[in-house]
Amino acid sequence: MIRRIALVCCFIMVSATLALAEGPVPKDEKKHTTLGKYVTAADAYEMWKANPDKVKVLDCRLPQEYVYVGHAPMAHNVPSRLWTGKYSAEKKDFVLDENPDFEAQVKKRFAPEDIILVMCRSGHRSAESVNRLARAGFTNVFNIVDGFEGDKVADPESFYKGKRMFNGWKNSPAPWTYDLDPALVHAP
Repeated sequence: MIRRIALVCCFIMVSATLALAEGPVPKDEKKHTTLGKYVTAADAYEMWKANPDKVKVLDCRLPQEYVYVGHAPMAHNVPSRLWTGKYSAEKKDFVLDENPDFEAQVKKRFAPEDIILVMCRSGHRSAESVNRLARAGFTNVFNIVDGFEGDKVADPESFYKGKRMFNGWKNSPAPWTYDLDPALVHAP
C-alpha cells in the first residue's frame, strides 16, 4: 500500500514537472527540435528544483566555456562539439567538429527515462544536441531555448547592444558558478 502511494506521488510530481515545462515553440528556427520540447532557463531551474532526482541538466558547451564562462552548479558537461583550433574567415568564427562520442557519453550519465534539460550558450547547439539524443532513443529531452548566456540585446540605443544580456541562465535568478565538481566536468 505504501509503495503504491509512493508510486502515485512520484507520477504526480513528474507529470507536474512536465506540465510546467512545455514552453512555446521558439521563433528562431535554429532552436527547433524534433521532440518539440522547449523550456526557458528560468523555468528549467524551477523544473530541476521540483524534482532533482529525475530532472537532469546537461550543458553541451565546450569544456572551456563551462569552466571559464560559468555554468549551472548541477549541470553535467558533455560537449556536443569539439574545438578544432581552425578559424573560418567566411563565418568569422572558429570551427567546431561534432563530438562523435556525445551520445555514448550522455548514456553513461543519464537513464533513457530521465528528463534532460539541454543547455548551450544561446539555444542553437542545444537544439542540435536534443535532436542527436532523440535519434539515440531519448524521449524526454528539452531545449533550454535561451541557453546559459542568453540572446543578444537588439536595441540599437542600448549600451548592451550585441551583448548576451537578455534572458539566459546567467541573467535569470537561477544559480550559476565557476566552481568545478569533478563528477560533473567532461572527462573524455
